[in-house]
Amino acid sequence: MSRPERGLKIAKSIKIVDWLKIEILDQISALFRGIHSANQHLMIDSLSSLVISVYVLARRMGFSFRELDQSVSQKLREHAREGHQLEEWYGDLSQLDDYLNKR
Repeated sequence: MSRPERGLKIAKSIKIVDWLKIEILDQISALFRGIHSANQHLMIDSLSSLVISVYVLARRMGFSFRELDQSVSQKLREHAREGHQLEEWYGDLSQLDDYLNKR
């Protein structure tokens, strides 16, 4: 790969990462609008778009999807062990960890 091609590839990678960061912020904004207006379609659409964007951003940053999944599972177990409030009150973290490990 020539020097100009390499520079173009780096610039493109930076642009994609920036675009993904903006996409994540846009989806958070859409989620808040959905919550405010009690629009379930907008809420689930923005949540699913957030998950997709986070996975793709992780990949663009050099992490595999598997690495992200493993890190999420590890983080869920840590928070559950440490008595995170969502775990204490609802058991959400261990339920999510179980779900992720079964799929």
